[in-house]
Amino acid sequence: MPGLFITLEGIEGSGKSTQAAALERGLQALGVPALRTREPGGTDLAEQIRTLILDVRQEPVHREAELLLFLAARAQHVRGKIRPALEAGRVVICDRFTDATLAYQGGGRWVDPTVLAVLNDWASGGTKPDRTYLIDVPATVGIARAKNRRGGAGIDRIEGEGAVFLEAVRAEYLC
Repeated sequence: MPGLFITLEGIEGSGKSTQAAALERGLQALGVPALRTREPGGTDLAEQIRTLILDVRQEPVHREAELLLFLAARAQHVRGKIRPALEAGRVVICDRFTDATLAYQGGGRWVDPTVLAVLNDWASGGTKPDRTYLIDVPATVGIARAKNRRGGAGIDRIEGEGAVFLEAVRAEYLC
């Protein structure tokens, strides 16, 4: 029996990870086999790519390079973790997926949505969520929460883009 694929979307600090963990605990308490994962990340290689993406660096990361890194992590994640879990009949709860690419690279980086749709489909091998939940908060709230979760210690490269960038991403999620 195929599993169920649930994704949670939203900007930094919106509460996706908190809600994903709560959903996983609730399903497990009911005896439902569940797997919680995240993007970028989810496998050893995809987590290494995540580090590359989020690391604050002097060299600018061009939007095309950023997009391809996200897609490489997704291709590895889908084939190494998501699909096998779904084929085993598990519920997969993923903190971000293809909608994040449309919002961040489309709304935030102005990459053509037609290009993003084709590349998302290719990288995911056509894997699509059964259900997606958007958790919406204003960018200022998300940034404040992101800073608090690390006890005030630095922010990553994407969080460092600031409120204007995250509001553009949020607007893309909401349309």
